Amino acid sequence: MSGRHFFSNNDNRISSIERRFGFFVSGDAVKTNLRNALALTLLLCGTSVFAAGTHIAKYAGEFMAIGVGGRALGLGGAYVALANDVTAAYWNPAALVRINYPEFSLMHDERFGSLVNYDYAGVAFPYGANAVTDSTILDQEGISRPAINYNAAAFGVSVIRLGVDGIPDTRKAWNDTNGDGIFNEPDARPDLERITYFNAADWAVYFSYAKQFAADMYYGASVKVIRRNIGGFHGTGIGFDLAALYTPNENLSLGANFQDVTTTLVAWNTGTNELISPTLKIGGAYLFEIFGGRLGPVFDTDVRFEGRKFSAIAHVGPVSFDPHGGVEFDYKKTVALRVGDNDVKNLTLGAGVHLRKLDIDYSFAKFNGDDQLGNSHRISLRLVIQEDKYKRGAE
Repeated sequence: MSGRHFFSNNDNRISSIERRFGFFVSGDAVKTNLRNALALTLLLCGTSVFAAGTHIAKYAGEFMAIGVGGRALGLGGAYVALANDVTAAYWNPAALVRINYPEFSLMHDERFGSLVNYDYAGVAFPYGANAVTDSTILDQEGISRPAINYNAAAFGVSVIRLGVDGIPDTRKAWNDTNGDGIFNEPDARPDLERITYFNAADWAVYFSYAKQFAADMYYGASVKVIRRNIGGFHGTGIGFDLAALYTPNENLSLGANFQDVTTTLVAWNTGTNELISPTLKIGGAYLFEIFGGRLGPVFDTDVRFEGRKFSAIAHVGPVSFDPHGGVEFDYKKTVALRVGDNDVKNLTLGAGVHLRKLDIDYSFAKFNGDDQLGNSHRISLRLVIQEDKYKRGAE
């Protein structure tokens, strides 16, 4: 969905919200900024929160579909099979088993011309040895062989926030000279000292767990607590993600993450109950050595079940498909370059620097269709507590 299409098709919706809640301003520049903020707020939160009832809301969980980490964005968001760090708690909880030391990560992303702030913080801890032989079993031929127990596991906590901050509320700033609740005087101006501000923000907190199942199989899950608010209205929900990772050899990885697998309900204090439909993320990654470094093409597809016929790349009935992918070249684990194509067919670029305990990643995404929406710039930091006493299996 392009920005131009969204703004032009929602003028009436924005105006009705302005009239209903009193978000009126005069002056073209101020009004344009406010209307843009309201439009983005509607895009993030949807006007359905003002209507009672329970229904499936398209894009209700869109803020959880943006993704986290500068490395992932540079690859077009194709990270389900490649994830091997703390951000795996979001992309594929099963891949958390790949970490061998405690990790911390922070990310900041400015979107739509810095009007929307998108932030992430995460921490993950490994525990259990990769494989332990503590007994023997008899095989089919009656020969005693070592029994291998796969005890590798990991858990993590992540926080995501997407928000439009500092939206002017002018409901109490106008002098209604006619007493009719309509401020249509040609020379009407608000009292700037009586303007207040509010935020529209979406929060999600993930509690993730991963466990090795076999030599080449891993599984994981996340429980996420969702909190959404716009002004004095707020909604709360709990969702569940289930994930798996298969690594048939050291080069190939296949991953899947079934987000909101049970359908997530968000209950608003307005009496509205929103249902977030499941999304299945599946992908593959293949790594090989070349030119003294490592080249890794990745490919993912997002499968949704909420009837996205026009905003999806392809669809069959109510099921939509959004493929995306990218390529990463990592030179001797010091510098990485990335390029990708995300799920809305926009170019992404990225670069990363690997230090001993710190990774710094930057990525860029270009928004097509409307120059007013700007581009996305994302930077993330990843700190690894790389000390022997904290290494997996040290306990």
